Amino acid sequence: MNLYPLKFEPIYKKRIWGGQKLREVFNKDIPPFEKIGESWELADLPDDKSVIANGELTSQTLNSAIKKYPEEITGDKNFSGHFPLLIKFIDAEDILSVQVHPDSQTCRRMGKGNPKTECWYVISAVPGAVIYKGLKKGVTREEFSKAIKKGSVAELLEKVPVETGQCHFLPAGTAHSIGAGLLIAEIQTPSDTTYRVFDWNRVDDTGKARPLHIEEALESINFNAAGSNFPITTVGRLVDCEYFKIDKGHQAKGCETLLSPGKMKTLIILTGSGEILGDDEVSVEFRVGDCLLVPAAYEGAMQFADDTQYLIVSL
Repeated sequence: MNLYPLKFEPIYKKRIWGGQKLREVFNKDIPPFEKIGESWELADLPDDKSVIANGELTSQTLNSAIKKYPEEITGDKNFSGHFPLLIKFIDAEDILSVQVHPDSQTCRRMGKGNPKTECWYVISAVPGAVIYKGLKKGVTREEFSKAIKKGSVAELLEKVPVETGQCHFLPAGTAHSIGAGLLIAEIQTPSDTTYRVFDWNRVDDTGKARPLHIEEALESINFNAAGSNFPITTVGRLVDCEYFKIDKGHQAKGCETLLSPGKMKTLIILTGSGEILGDDEVSVEFRVGDCLLVPAAYEGAMQFADDTQYLIVSL
């Protein structure tokens, strides 16, 4: 069959800190009045697998499609396990917990968990919005452990003001928190291993505090990496790490850009709309909030009906 850009059914996640911005900004069909914090746009984890929502492959999972058409979809990439990316939209109406994700060495040392490196692209931010990104220079494990007991962890983290259009890279081992009032596109390695060290003393709807994972977090934090050294990018190549590359595109209404074959890529539509038209004259429409996987064998062109900003994720 002629492969085409794949769209997926979002997987919604209720979170204590979530809101309704995914409906308001992207017109996502989320449950009204519920705190929906995450929309998983592209996922291939054991309990969460993206389902294709368009074309001949509708209702098949991403995993099954790749097994049927491995070279056509992935090109020269040989995925022996799960798809190597997890892409989300995050609606942080309230602040997230202070947390950390382990790296590969830590997972092997502890004998559990999956490594996670991520980045955040800020889609929108209320005035005064901040994130906490990495430790202040010189913070030791002993100091951090004492701060956990005192409830003063945030004082040891780099508090960074954020604006729309910024991209923040967070390698595994970085203690962090997303502040309130932020809508973010998160691109990461495929892991849901999260170790919380502080949750701002809040409780859930049942009056219970969420569990903390202090021992695992202390083992996972990279105390040699200061958050002040982590870059902030806004244009062009936003991220270039061993796991993924992210570029930002911006096209005006009426423009066109070619999608050349040879490399699989994922498109995250931040603003605007348009269509992708292939050599077979079959079109795939896109709009703000869409995430499309373009197979390596596909050749076509993006045509923009509106001024459009988008992210291009490749391996």
